[in-house]
Amino acid sequence: MTSAQTTRRTVLTGMAATAALGLTTGTASAGTPGPRIGILLYDGFSLLDPTGPAELLSRLPGATVTMIAEHRGPVRTDTRQVSVLAERSVAEVGRLDVLLVPGAGNRGTVAAMQNPVLLDWIRRIDRHTTWTTSVCTGALILGAAGLLRDRATTYWASANYLESTFGVKYVPRRYVRVGKVITAAGVSAGIDLALYLAFLIAGEETARGIQLAVEYDPHPPFDSGDAATASPQLKALALRLLAESQE
Repeated sequence: MTSAQTTRRTVLTGMAATAALGLTTGTASAGTPGPRIGILLYDGFSLLDPTGPAELLSRLPGATVTMIAEHRGPVRTDTRQVSVLAERSVAEVGRLDVLLVPGAGNRGTVAAMQNPVLLDWIRRIDRHTTWTTSVCTGALILGAAGLLRDRATTYWASANYLESTFGVKYVPRRYVRVGKVITAAGVSAGIDLALYLAFLIAGEETARGIQLAVEYDPHPPFDSGDAATASPQLKALALRLLAESQE
């Protein structure tokens, strides 16, 4: 059968066969509410920070993933070229099982760190969460809310700020867990965080199934994603490209 002849029935038949082999089972059972996952958006966030984790976490059995902002409606990313729709305002959301705070460019991060409405809401939500998480400079926002303890990770260029401002040791790992708070490193590390959350929530088999479902098997063409081994020139270029894309 050619790709042009592939139909919806063909796809669903393949999915049904997979389910029959027991490869799509999770820990959630029929009638059992799944985790309520909320992702905070704010002006100037980085696009992949919330959408990468949302892609994976929305596949958890029974899960609901909601984009939330200070006000309902479209929220612009740091490049100002893309918007993501916030379906709920912070005033409408009182409890979550999982909270995820994404990072942003400098202006967006600083503005969020100084926004009392967002910080108060994060603190209130954290009182009842099972997991409170961040991606990239979202860790700085958790820090501004007073939720970081001992150690954390964040975007590599913000490591010194994390330590000097909040007294939290920077750990250069893809994600770092301290109690119920899990911080992820820059942008793409949010996908690793989401897989770890899937494991914590639904078990290893389901997490592995989700990883395969989205074919997350990265083999980048360049070995230049680790700030610890990058040259000063490459770091300067990376930061310049980010700054220019956010003008």
